[in-house]
Amino acid sequence: MGCSLMASTPLTWTSISLSGNLKQLGAHPSSTVRFRCSSSESDVSLISEEVERNGSMTGGSYDFERATTSLTRKTLSAPKKVTLVRHGLSSWNEESRVQGSSDLSVLTETGVRQAEKCMKALADIYFDQCFSSPISRAKSTAEILWKGRDQPLAFLDSLKEAHLFYLEGMKNEEARLRYPKEYSTWREDPANFYVNGVYPIRKLWGTAREAWEQILLSPGENFLVVTHKSMLRALCCTALGLPPERFRAIDVNNGGICVFNFNKRGEAMVQSLNMTAHMYSDHFYLY
Repeated sequence: MGCSLMASTPLTWTSISLSGNLKQLGAHPSSTVRFRCSSSESDVSLISEEVERNGSMTGGSYDFERATTSLTRKTLSAPKKVTLVRHGLSSWNEESRVQGSSDLSVLTETGVRQAEKCMKALADIYFDQCFSSPISRAKSTAEILWKGRDQPLAFLDSLKEAHLFYLEGMKNEEARLRYPKEYSTWREDPANFYVNGVYPIRKLWGTAREAWEQILLSPGENFLVVTHKSMLRALCCTALGLPPERFRAIDVNNGGICVFNFNKRGEAMVQSLNMTAHMYSDHFYLY
């Protein structure tokens, strides 16, 4: 069996093992790569399916159709990438208070520095649009991240944090002592946390799906989203088809970054979760 490699643009470098797996292959970012294999026993040649890649092949998945369920129920105009960022440290984070959807918790000096680190880490990536929760700690983070960009910020109510009613503003220790049943359920079984006639986390799942649809059906292919921890958990879980019972399966630090790719069916594949290298160094991202 003999094999040859062809590309629509010149390859920068190639290393192939014919006796084993393809080890390394680098191509021009916009190249179309195809393999031609022919049998030494006949003149019949076989051409494999063409694969479009935006960047070098590093063992990543070519396709992820039906890996998850569609978040849009409509065909997208193109594959899309969404970068999710949690807001910087807030005053109520620092004071160990239950935040929920309250707008009284504001970005601290540390939170501002974290947002600035995020801005520098993402400075070399082009985003078509930035969506943010309108709640002040997320809004302030988004304003720092989006400084110098051309498009105006878009604020979505669907990116707001879960509403936790009378627990909001209480220090965690106070909430634990005054409302032990509700607080323990919130911490240990959040999907069944019930307050004021509402299951906040179950409701958040519906809100997250609404946010995904609004974002993915917007014009453009690369989006930045700034929001809150519980909403980030809901966004990540709904993208991956996980139920509210898996709410605490994902954690995202202040200033943490998550990245999701979406095919034209609106199905997600996670690229990264809770990236924080930029919080501790001058690290920047290119993806």
